[in-house]
Amino acid sequence: MTTATHTETHGFQAEVKQLLHLMIHSLYSNREIFLRELVSNAADACDKLRYQALDNDALYGNDSELRIEIEHDAEAKTVTLRDNGIGMSRDDVIANLGTIARSGTAEFMKSMSGDQQKDSRLIGQFGVGFYSGFIVADEITVRTRRADLEADQGVEWTSRGEGEFSVADIERAARGTEIVLHLKDDAVEFADDHRLRSLITKYSDHIELPVRMPRVEKDDEGNEQVHWETANSATALWVRSKSEVSDEEYKNFYKHVSHDFSDPLSWSHNKVEGKLEYTSLLFVPGRAPFDLYQREAARGLKLYVQRVFIMDDAEQFLPLYLRFIKGVLDTNDLSLNVSRELLQQDPQVDKLKSALTKRGLDMLKKLAKDPEQYQTFWNQFGSVIKEGPAEDFANREKIAELLRFSSTLTDSATQDQSLAQYVERMKEGQSKIYYLVADSFNAAKSSPHLEIFRKKGLEVLLLTDRIDEWLMSHLTEFDGKSFADVAKGDLDLGDVENEEEKKAQEETAKSKEALVKRVKEALAESVQEVRITHRLTDSPACVVLPEHEMGYQMRKMMEAAGQPLPEVKPILELNPEHALFGRLEGGEGDYFTDLAHVLLDQAIIAEGGALEDPAAYVRRLNGMLSA
Repeated sequence: MTTATHTETHGFQAEVKQLLHLMIHSLYSNREIFLRELVSNAADACDKLRYQALDNDALYGNDSELRIEIEHDAEAKTVTLRDNGIGMSRDDVIANLGTIARSGTAEFMKSMSGDQQKDSRLIGQFGVGFYSGFIVADEITVRTRRADLEADQGVEWTSRGEGEFSVADIERAARGTEIVLHLKDDAVEFADDHRLRSLITKYSDHIELPVRMPRVEKDDEGNEQVHWETANSATALWVRSKSEVSDEEYKNFYKHVSHDFSDPLSWSHNKVEGKLEYTSLLFVPGRAPFDLYQREAARGLKLYVQRVFIMDDAEQFLPLYLRFIKGVLDTNDLSLNVSRELLQQDPQVDKLKSALTKRGLDMLKKLAKDPEQYQTFWNQFGSVIKEGPAEDFANREKIAELLRFSSTLTDSATQDQSLAQYVERMKEGQSKIYYLVADSFNAAKSSPHLEIFRKKGLEVLLLTDRIDEWLMSHLTEFDGKSFADVAKGDLDLGDVENEEEKKAQEETAKSKEALVKRVKEALAESVQEVRITHRLTDSPACVVLPEHEMGYQMRKMMEAAGQPLPEVKPILELNPEHALFGRLEGGEGDYFTDLAHVLLDQAIIAEGGALEDPAAYVRRLNGMLSA
């Protein structure tokens, strides 16, 4: 029996207290998940010891056989799980067990909807891990010692999950961690040998380390003897042949490596031999993690070198736009003493990254053959894939095939139209892929720039994600067809318009030159050019930007980031067929000037822009209405 000294009591972070309350007082249909999480954490601790022991074999001491042990006591209503992995120091215990996954706790709580039934399913998805023990336990005791510390530097952590935890120094001869779950009255089912063994088989059979449980037998004299038996297959799943692994095993392994509660959408298991030797098992999640857009968040694959665990989040092997992919990479082509610094300089890393990126893109291409499944994927990760063309020029065409957009074909905010589908539907004589960038779907759908396209039956892609303009600046063509922003430059419908239409437009523009000049003089410094347009059918005017000018959406992003940008004046285009244009022709003096300004301001508002002087617009409009 160890004696606790230097005992301190700490309060959980506020967000942790909220989460613990949710976990303890909610109804869980999958409360057995706690065992998977705790076994997974124990396996990680053993992997980390094995890695650190590459440089310091003394960490093993006289116990080099890494393992996980689980035992139960039905009378005491306890389940004990221990490992002989890396263990924790006092500071580690306070840091790791005093918060959730060390970061992102507040973001986790923002994901809670307030519906306990739904919120309970989030447990596991965000890697809460250790805290899942409170689903079945009303008190948890943790005893641990880090492998490089002396026996008198053991630590005991205790909490009832009610907002506080205590930490004490203890004597602990064995390294590693022991977790004792004091089960709730309604969870004593887990203090059963058969129940625990079935859960290990279900959730942890793929763990490479042996998960052992005691078997009590009586000898001929009636004395009880304890034999430790391995309850899992203890074979790394990724080294097995694909034909030997069931879909259910793949799904459970995904939950182990990702700490996600839901099943993956797809996976790809490959063993490559030759100049580059590696085994990879990649998964596409069914839902996005809460920290998908936090650049400092942990991401990447579990890396093994010759079956030796190296690191949890090896981000060097996949590009940033595929950061949602989870899985394992096991290779023989990296040296065993590899570290993060050496990993970044190893030329084999680039070759592996190229190969795994291709695997990932091929996996998504295969997933795209199932529209319903791919739509689920796109709704979660589409905006991340849109980062691809800028980041990965070599695979730009493959990425373009995976993109999905809203379109005037459906007039739906759902992004479900591919570029290949667009090209297939292009009108005879159409040579470009038309698109429009706007701040929202409604703004895009109602934009005056679409009027001539709707009249001609030409499809336009509606781009409303914040990243879309950045995407299109790096995606210049698809299937030999160039892209054209309908809100920039001169309108060119190619051969969709016949020569008679083009000639009539030129004649109209020439006949209105004098009026256009008057409008330009009235607007003075507010515009860089005024011209007659044929892109409008219902609206009196619209504003466009020069073809190679940065769009409004990109300008807003740059300015929000503190990047100063030079002022760009719009081009005002007037519809000669509109009634207000006729009023311009008959207008004089202040009325003409006010009407010109009102048309410009309305065009800017219709574009989703902001007026520099809204009060002046209101004053002019009121004056004209009351005249």
